[in-house]
Amino acid sequence: MTATMQALVLHGIGDIRLEALSIPMPGPGQALVRVAWCGVCGSDIPRIYSTGAHRHPIVPGHEMSGVVEAVGPDVAGIEPGARVVVFPLIWCGACASCEVGRYAQCANYDYLGSRRDGGLAEYVVAPIANLVPVPDGLALDVAALCEPAAVALHALRRCGLSPIGGAVAIFGAGPIGILVAQWSRIMGAARIMVFDPVEWRREFARSRGFGDAFDPTARRPREVVAEMTGGQGAMICVEAAGAPPTLIEACECVAAHGAVVLLGNPSGDGAIPRATWSRVLRQEASLVGVWNSAYAAHGAGDDWRAALDAMAKGALNAAALITSRAPLAAGIGALEAIRDGRGAQMKVLIGEGETAWRRSRRGLPSKLAEEDGA
Repeated sequence: MTATMQALVLHGIGDIRLEALSIPMPGPGQALVRVAWCGVCGSDIPRIYSTGAHRHPIVPGHEMSGVVEAVGPDVAGIEPGARVVVFPLIWCGACASCEVGRYAQCANYDYLGSRRDGGLAEYVVAPIANLVPVPDGLALDVAALCEPAAVALHALRRCGLSPIGGAVAIFGAGPIGILVAQWSRIMGAARIMVFDPVEWRREFARSRGFGDAFDPTARRPREVVAEMTGGQGAMICVEAAGAPPTLIEACECVAAHGAVVLLGNPSGDGAIPRATWSRVLRQEASLVGVWNSAYAAHGAGDDWRAALDAMAKGALNAAALITSRAPLAAGIGALEAIRDGRGAQMKVLIGEGETAWRRSRRGLPSKLAEEDGA
């Protein structure tokens, strides 16, 4: 009899169901990971309810932590029982970007949760090259935030400017925005300003130590930034909302020779007013695009390992972003609550947790090379 697992399966736009699926078996170079927690990303909600995925049916979810349950044939270097996070982008290894290790720019990439089955399930299969060990003492629910933490770090690293002693303005106080604020503080920014029109998000930012949280609809951000920087502007302006108006605001606030970092996925078309465009020219500011994060397949100091290290040492307080957890059985309700804006939810995790994994281990073989049908 084929072993089964519970999974949230997206059959089409708005059609997500809790179903029993066959547990996938890892092939050569792959591992079967029992998912402990999968974070709900801001991109998951439109993918599920308005835009759809690249294929259907599919299991969404790409912010995941878990425990290796089994490995495929000829796999070395990782054993069942290892606690891991999963880099969700699966690179081709043959294109020009892959040749220099820039996997986020892979010309032929695959992706867990949007192009192949992801982490809103009891199990997921991933290449072993995409698994990063979780440091001892770091809880798997916190480790599940490694993906957004790495993206936030990458945004600051990409702009090529040091925040030390300077001002950083962040537009959008969602999970990514708050993580950018935390990294800015870790990296030595003298002043961190956060802008968001939603009151509870501003209060959330203040409660996490970012007192300079402002409503951009009450007063123009450029006036606030000018006042707080002596007219200089912010050296780094991070657009973390994906909204055309916030891109304009970021461009209006950037300091001379500063950088505007485009981090949020765009929610629609936008145009930059002539005066704003001219200001960017006069300031000789940089516009920097950010896509995903830097990942090293062979264990170098990339964004993922830096994020895990900072979380393990307590420098990055990712746990402060977790506002609720839900088991898979209640996952659809949790997703609908986010969609409908019910409750002040910063980061929602869906899964069974590491404790549940220990209780319900199914006794799958640790090596599947010799199993019939593997």
